[in-house]
This record gives sequence, structure tokens and C-alpha cells, in this order.
Amino acid sequence: MRTEKTGSLSLRGILLGKPKDPLDPKVFHQISLIAFLAWVGLGADGLSSSAYGPEEAYLALGEHFFLALPLAILMAVTVFVISASYSQIIELFPTGGGGYLVATKLLGSKVGLVSGSALIVDYMLTITISVASAGDQIFSFLPASVHGAKLAIEFVLIFFLIYLNLRGTKESVLFLLPIFLLFVLAHLFAISLGVVPRAADVPVLASTAYQKTIGDIQGLGLWATLFIVLHAYSLGGGTYTGIEAVSNGLQALREPRVATGKRTMLYMAASLAFTASGLLLCYLLNQVSAEPGKTLNASLFAKVYGGFFSTDFAYVLVVATLVTEAAILLVAAQAGYIDGPRVLSNMAIDSWVPHRFSHLSDKLVTQYGVWFMGLASLGFLAYTGGDVRLLVVMYSINVFLTFTLSQLGMCRHWWTLRKQQKFWLRKLLLNGLGLMLTATILLVTVIIKFAEGGWVTVLVTSGFIFLCYAVRSHYDRVQGALRRLDETLINIPFRPDLKTPVPARQPTAPTAVVITRDFDGIGIHSLLSISR
Repeated sequence: MRTEKTGSLSLRGILLGKPKDPLDPKVFHQISLIAFLAWVGLGADGLSSSAYGPEEAYLALGEHFFLALPLAILMAVTVFVISASYSQIIELFPTGGGGYLVATKLLGSKVGLVSGSALIVDYMLTITISVASAGDQIFSFLPASVHGAKLAIEFVLIFFLIYLNLRGTKESVLFLLPIFLLFVLAHLFAISLGVVPRAADVPVLASTAYQKTIGDIQGLGLWATLFIVLHAYSLGGGTYTGIEAVSNGLQALREPRVATGKRTMLYMAASLAFTASGLLLCYLLNQVSAEPGKTLNASLFAKVYGGFFSTDFAYVLVVATLVTEAAILLVAAQAGYIDGPRVLSNMAIDSWVPHRFSHLSDKLVTQYGVWFMGLASLGFLAYTGGDVRLLVVMYSINVFLTFTLSQLGMCRHWWTLRKQQKFWLRKLLLNGLGLMLTATILLVTVIIKFAEGGWVTVLVTSGFIFLCYAVRSHYDRVQGALRRLDETLINIPFRPDLKTPVPARQPTAPTAVVITRDFDGIGIHSLLSISR
């Protein structure tokens, strides 16, 4: 490892901090995450989706807004089902069970490539949609005259997160920890004010929703009514998009990883189900409608706080809540920088992407992966102009493709082990239910939204898969050439007449170390060439 002279510090050292020693036993303890910090750095990816997932679902209902009540229940159930199914993945893959590894191990390398490629694009979009939505929250309380600067500020935020992650995982998570806690407390307060005073109206709403649903079935037909529900349910799919981050990020967790991962998953599921379903219920109870230049959450908070506090204090609370919402979205973008490079590293080990993506910097981060994810997210931001509605469609397709393949792989696993596993049927049913829910959201989103941005995701993911095949083909050719060279070198006959005298031993002279890939022909001749 390169070291720097005492008393001197390069510009790189000033910006990124001192290098970490990989041989120091304290280093992993310092950069690993306990369940609580993992909830911040990884679970926040899911929790932050409450800033746009419930809103998209509610707006998709249109004049059938009364269906928000059953939709809120369905949303909470879906969160817990997917989380529980991923807890089983954590148990089966204790060193990291993201979509790429699960699909590769359980469904084969080609399916694994599809899942991994979808996951990489997903994490690019995680960064983009999180930053874009954060911009929407902030500019919801700013005058329209400054809205033209929103996109430029979002570009700056992505570059700032690149810098933050080049310094290392632990530092960036701790930096964002206070903001995360403020988000949780602010939304707990806002949802409580929006629901508790109107709790007596819930039975009436339930009765009204039932009657109007029957009316829709009679007037529009069963399939049309079902389509409305599925349409809203699928467009709210962005709510569940961060659930896999925990299973994929197990390598960053503190031992025992399985217990830490499952505890983190529980924290995230409970907080996400409460926040997402609570917001949907708040929209319905407070009859919130979309306003130009504002997010639905901004309109909700203004209405809720305005009913309890003075105009000035209510405005302060709205601003504070939206700021925490923007901040948690930046925490969510962090998951893209943590898990995206990790997936790239796993794919690099399998030679699907260049091997340099598996190399650690002196800060023990995969810096090439950080740069790749950051620059790609900038490209998506430039293409979409920060349009969250378009980004949600692009984002959801890849997320649920990975979800579906992971659930399918787990179902196949439990079926294969049905004679060895005592509780195989229970585990199969749980992953089967997860498969049904995720596949439904995937199919409905692709069919309905293909022409409205879905095609971009399909094209980008397909292009990434093609590039991976090209990289793999290159490495296969190189390996073939190395094998042929190795065979040639191994078969070179020994020439005693060319033997050179053994040099005299000099203990004080510098010692040369020859590092070879393997004990093969190339390695042997690399060593022998020194004495020739």
C-alpha cells in the first residue's frame, strides 16, 4: 500500500481523507454497520420511496379515490410479504443475497446476468429519482421564479454524493444519520395529525368505499374496476423499490450478519408500511388534491398543519417536514452508491464487467463503481429532466424484474429441497406469494407504461446485457490465449547446458518479490527468467 510522508498530505488526501489499512483488525468494525445504521444507509432507500410511491398510486385512482383505503391495506401487506420473503434470502445467502447472486446461484449464470444488469440500472435510477424527488420537495415551498435552477442543483447534489462516497461508507452514513431521524419523527407527527383526529371517519369511509366499489363493478364492469385498482397498485410500485437493498448489502453489516440483516429488514418494513399506508390514508381523509408546482405531500402537510396551528407556524412545519423528506431521499441515493458498486464488483469477479470494478481504493471503496453509478445517474437526470413520474416508471420495471427473478429462484430452491427441508412448504408459499405480487406489478407496469418511458429502461438494460456479453467474450479469449501459452511454457524442455550459476546470497541486499496468478507455466517462467 502506498504511504505518504509524515507532515505532508496530497490534495487527494485532503479531499478524501487518510488511507485505511486493510490489515488493521479495527477497520472492518469501523466501516461495518449495526442494524440501526444499516436501517439508515440501506433501509432508507425503501422508506424514502414514501415521498413519491403513495402519491403516484393515489393520483392514478383519479375520481375513484375512495379505493385508497383498500389500496393502503394492500400496500402494507405487500411491504411485509416482500420483506419476509427477502428475510429468507438473507438466511440462505448470509454473505450477501442480492438479486444477482440469488438468480445466478438458483437459476443459472445467464438469468443472473439479466438480474444483475437490471439491478445495476435500478441503482443508477435509485440515485436519479431520489435526487430528483428531493428537488421536487424543496422547490415545493420556494417561489416559481427560482424553479429554473432545480435541475442544476440536482446535478450538484449528485456530484456531492460522489465525493462523499469516495471517502467511505461509514462516514457518509453517519453524516446523514441525524437527518434520517428527523424524517421519521416529522412524518410520525404529520401522519398522526392527519389520521387520529379523523379516525372516527374511517368506518364511514370503509362503508362508502364498499358501496362505490360495488357501483363501479355494476357500472364499469368487474374487469374495468380491477384494472383501475391494478393500475394504481402498479404505479405505487415505487413504494417497495428499496426493500432488496438490505439483502444485497449484507457485506456492509456487522456480525452476526444474518441477525443484523433480518433486524434491519424488520425496521424497514414496519417504518415503510406505516409511512406509505399512513400517507395514503391521510390523502383520503383530508381530501388532498394535486396543486401545480407542489408535491402531493406538500399539499397534505399544508392542509394538516393549517388545521392545528397558526399560518406562520404551519408554514414553518411544512418547510421543516419537506426538508427532512428531501434529506431522506439523499440518504436513499446513498444506497445506490453502496450497493451499486458492490453488484458491479460481484459481476466483475465473474468477468461480466471489467475486473477493475472489483478493485478497492485506499479508502476501501470500489471507486470505479462509485464513479460509474454517479455518472450514469447524471445521464438519466439529463435525459428525464428530473421528471419523477417518468423516473418512477423506468425505476419500477427493473426493480420488479429483479424481485421476480429472486422470488422465482427461491421457489425453485424450496421445491428442489422439498424432501430435505422440514418446513419447505411454508417457505415455498411465502416466496410464491411474493412472486405473484412482484410479477403482477412488473407485468402491469410494462404493459401500461411501455410507451411512456418503459421502453427506455428495457433498451438501457438490454444494452448493458449486450456489453456484459462483449466483456465476457473478451475475457474468455484472453483466458484461452493464456491457457495455450501456459501449455507451451510447461512443455519447454529442460536445458541443463543453459543452467547459470546460483548467485551468492546477500542478506543485506533488497529482496525481490514476484507475484504470479498461479503456479503454472507462466508463473514458473516468470521466476526462472530472473536468473537467466
